[in-house]
Order: sequence, then C-alpha cells, then structure tokens
Amino acid sequence: MPTPPASGSGSGSGSDSDQGPGSEQGSPAHDPGPSLGSLMAERQRLLNLGYRMLGSVQDAEDVVQETYTRWYALSEPQQRAIVTPMAWLTRVASRICLDQLASARVRRERYTGEWLPEPVRGGTTWTSAAGAGRTSATGGDDPADRITLDESVSMGMLVVLDSVTPAERVAFVLHDVFGTPFTEIAETVGRSPAACRQLASSARRRLAERRPVGGTTTEHRQVVSAFREACETGDLDSLVALLDPAVESRSDGGGKVRAALRPITGADKVARFLLGLLRREPDVELVEDDINGTPGVTVSIAGTTIAVLAADVRDGLITDLWLVVNPDKLHAWTATAPDAR
Repeated sequence: MPTPPASGSGSGSGSDSDQGPGSEQGSPAHDPGPSLGSLMAERQRLLNLGYRMLGSVQDAEDVVQETYTRWYALSEPQQRAIVTPMAWLTRVASRICLDQLASARVRRERYTGEWLPEPVRGGTTWTSAAGAGRTSATGGDDPADRITLDESVSMGMLVVLDSVTPAERVAFVLHDVFGTPFTEIAETVGRSPAACRQLASSARRRLAERRPVGGTTTEHRQVVSAFREACETGDLDSLVALLDPAVESRSDGGGKVRAALRPITGADKVARFLLGLLRREPDVELVEDDINGTPGVTVSIAGTTIAVLAADVRDGLITDLWLVVNPDKLHAWTATAPDAR
C-alpha cells in the first residue's frame, strides 16, 4: 500500500564515505560547496525519515544530529567532492537508522511488556536547542523540527513496520514514502536494486495483510467520539458494540507504570479491561486529540496526560487499540524530556 511522498522526493546520488561510490568529483576551484542554509533545509526531511524508520522522535533527533556531525567531520575538499550533499545526508541517516533498527530488536527483547512507537500529536514540534528535548504544540517553533503527519506515520503503520526486517523497513520508507530510486537504496542497504525492490514489495505486502483499507477520517472521528463517551459513562454494552469482535488492545508501560504485558483480544475482554482501568482513577478526563495524524483519545488527571490511546477503525468498528502509558513516550503532551528508551 504505497503512500505519496510526505517530506521530499528522490534524493539524487552521493555517498556517506569521504567521496564514496556513486559520487562524482566536484571542482574545488569553482564549487564553494553547499551553504549552511541549504544543508539545514534538509533537516525536516531527515527528521521525518528517522521517525518513520525508528518510531521514536528522540531516536530520530539523534540520527539527525549524528548525520550532520559526520558531514562536518569531512574536510572542505571532501565536502565539495560530493555532487549532491542532500542525497549524502539522506544516505548517511538511512544507514544509521538501519544500524539502530538491528540493535533495537535486541533491546526490545529486554523491554518490559509490549513496545509501541512513540506517539506524536498534531502540530507537535521537537526542539533540540534551548529547552533541550522539549516539545510544543504551538506554532512558534522552527518548522524544520516538525514531524509531518500523514498515513505513513499513523500508529497502525508504524506498528506493522516494526514487524518487518530492518532492510525491508528502510527500503519501503525510502521508496514508498520518500520516493527514493531503488538504485540509491541499493547503496544504503548494500544489496542490488532488484533485491531492494523485493524488500519494499515484501513490506508493502505485509502492510496490506495487516492493515486493510480503513474508513474515512470522518467515520474514524465519529467512532472515536462514541468510544470516548462510552468510556466516560461506563456503558459496557455501548463500548462492546463499537469494538470489532476480534479487536486487539496492546499497552506500553515500559516497566515504568502498570500495563497489560500481553495483547488483549476480543470485544468483551477489551471493553472490560478499559472500563476497569478507568474505574481505578475516578477523576480522569478523556479528551479527543489528533494522534499520529488520526483521531484518538488522551487520558489525563489534574491536567497531566497519563495515557494516549490510538485506534484503527474499519467498517465502523475499532479493530486495534494502542494504549501508551510509558511516561517516557508522552513528552509530546507532558513537555518533559524522556529519560531513556
């Protein structure tokens, strides 16, 4: 299920070595090299790429910082020898993501319970300068720090992408989301263009199997609104009626707060689980909010968000629920920097 380019199109050619395969020699005498402004203009694209690759804003930010560090570690002649610096930055960032995805699988084997992507809210920005690691939902921040929201960043998409191999994810994100040619992806993942085409196709097939085409945004919002009302009133029958019979709920507490360690399946079980959680906290407030580009619900106590709930809706019913309660992943709502991943 390909998606249109979200944050840029093809990236040209280049390499992350000093001059690298596929990059032509520039002319130091006549080519002053890219300006700082043109390099930093690529920042938003790299941040968006990193988040879609890794499912974490903090990790994406780290990738961007490391990418620019490697660029400025090159000598001026080496920089001028790279014909398309923007392609070089994309390739380096993608390779760093590929390495992180491989190591993430080992880390998550030690993760307490389910691991879910870090949710982002509409208009959220990530700021790495003053206020280090804090987020804002206002418009005064640098647009280069903003995550662009579209189908490729939905919670359901990120969850499925987390189940494919690192190479499949990199090939799919680069080609289907950012429009990068397979010839360039081949240099990133170290395989032939034909093999990269197969990697992207495999990821696309997995997405189609796990995420059939859903309803409209209007339908999604209506179902989520009814879901919030049923949870607020404690109406078990109404809540069950909004859930697909095979609905699955997954919770991410990260060992920091209590959460279901395994998926809960079935409309009645999921409904009773959710209402049981809400009964423990009688003063909670449920608010409809934009989560990863789709309608969802946040749960707060005394103005502090303690949970973010994203959902997939098909045929008027909720098929998947993702409940993020790990405080390290809620800084888009709490404006606090995460401790660790």
